[in-house]
Amino acid sequence: MLDVIDVSKSYRGVAAVRMLSLSARRGQVVGLLGPNGSGKSTTVKMLVGLLRPSRGQIQWNGEDIQPQLLDYQRLVGYVPEEPRLYAYLKAPEYLELVGGLRGIEHRTLTQRITRYLELFGLEHDTEAPLSAFSKGMRQKVLLSAALLHDPEIVVLDEPSSGLDVAFTLILRRLVMTLAARGRTIIYSSHEMDMVEKICNDVVILHKGNVVAHDSVTKLRELVHAASLEDVFAALAVDQDVDRIGSELATVAAQ
Repeated sequence: MLDVIDVSKSYRGVAAVRMLSLSARRGQVVGLLGPNGSGKSTTVKMLVGLLRPSRGQIQWNGEDIQPQLLDYQRLVGYVPEEPRLYAYLKAPEYLELVGGLRGIEHRTLTQRITRYLELFGLEHDTEAPLSAFSKGMRQKVLLSAALLHDPEIVVLDEPSSGLDVAFTLILRRLVMTLAARGRTIIYSSHEMDMVEKICNDVVILHKGNVVAHDSVTKLRELVHAASLEDVFAALAVDQDVDRIGSELATVAAQ
């Protein structure tokens, strides 16, 4: 089980996350929602070990991850929000680099790379540098890299960014299948429809604080909302979205 216990993170005395607690069991998909500036990206980076909490603990199977951070990170597959790739490499070269760093045996790695590129429809783009790839193509490479070592914990930050409708549906099935295989999954996204469909529990952050943490069904009941989008609007959006949306449409017409 992945446990976040009273975790806070500050930058130069300014709190980005305050007293965050959540749990994610094996086979569970936990959604992470929040507007810009809510602390969502900071939370994700702490979960994968890129940032150390200012206070509190992140535990895996009851043990603090910090004393054995590299061992913990070996268990994690991570798709970051920003697709930072070595643009001069080709897709197979990049995946070979990642797989080598993960310690995957060469023959096994080659087989996995070939299969991922085929399944993601990139088998005919193996000679092109990543600099020539579209955003969606790069996202497929990142997803492949995250899965190469068959991780126990999968942390996905805006994983559907750039993907077309077909591959967004494939991503949904991928996440559900990983959960069925006992993987622990954190799914951070602005795509509330996807979160609503695949997540067991949802954590909503607002200004560094957890404003809701429960199943989608219970969150709907809590605020008498018809959808997760309505729950989010009620708990984490300060603006009057209907009024502002209507007024934006008429500014140039006046």
